Amino acid sequence: MPAIPDGIEALILDFDGTLADTTPTHEQALRAALRPHGLDLDHDWYRRHVGLSIHDLLTALPGGQQLHHDEIIRQSRTHLLTTVHSTTPFACVVSLLHAARRAGLPCAVASGASRLLVHPGIDALGLRHEFAAVVAREDVTHGKPAPDLYLAAARCLDVPPERCLAVDDAPDGVTSARAAGMRVITVVDGHLAAADEVAEGTARCASATGAPMPRGRPRLGGLGAAAASETAAAPHDAALDTTPPRSADSAR
Repeated sequence: MPAIPDGIEALILDFDGTLADTTPTHEQALRAALRPHGLDLDHDWYRRHVGLSIHDLLTALPGGQQLHHDEIIRQSRTHLLTTVHSTTPFACVVSLLHAARRAGLPCAVASGASRLLVHPGIDALGLRHEFAAVVAREDVTHGKPAPDLYLAAARCLDVPPERCLAVDDAPDGVTSARAAGMRVITVVDGHLAAADEVAEGTARCASATGAPMPRGRPRLGGLGAAAASETAAAPHDAALDTTPPRSADSAR
C-alpha cells in the first residue's frame, strides 16, 4: 500500500490528466471545434496550458478572443460526452486513492473542467463512491492557477489545506495546489512523481539550453513505486465506507 506522508489528513485529486487519461481526447475535441472557425490548435501550446478550463483556454488562445466561445465549447463538450464511456484511469492514481480511503482519509476532486464533464467522467470510472466532494470550475470564482479550486475542496472536506495532499498533472494545477498551501505530487507518463523534482529538472534544462525541456520521469520514491504496483481494476474494499471516524487527535 502506498505510504501517505505523515500529517496528511485528506487527498485531493485533479481529474483530467491526473485521475483520468483524458488529455488527448480533450485536445482532439477542442481542435475539431476550432477547425470550422479557421483556427488550428498547436499541440505544444495546448500541452503547456493543460489544466485550464475551456473558457480560460479560449481566452488565452492566440486569435481565440474574437471567436464565439459558447458555440466552440458546445461542440467540444458534445464530442467529449459521446466518448466519456471510454474514459480510462491512471492506475497509479487510483491505487493512491484506494490507499487513502483504506487509511480513512476523506478524498475530493478539484477540477478546472465543467461539472457537466467531470461528474460523468467519475461515474464512467466507477469511482463516485470514493469522493466526499467534487469541486468543478463553476463552483469557484477563479480557475487554476489560482488556489480557489483546491481551497474549496479542502473546505468541503473540513481539513486544513496544509494537511491535504494534492495530485495534479498540469503546471497550472501544481501552482494552484501550492498556492493553497498543500503538499503536491504530480503525474508524469503515467507515474507518480515529486512535483519539486520535475520543476527542478525542467529549470536546469532551461538554464543550460535556453529553452524548456519536456517534463521528465522522476518517480516519487516508494509512494510512486508502490502505487504503480496496484492495478486500476482493484476491487473496491467494502470496508472503505465503514471505516470508523479517526480520533479527535487526528481529525480536523
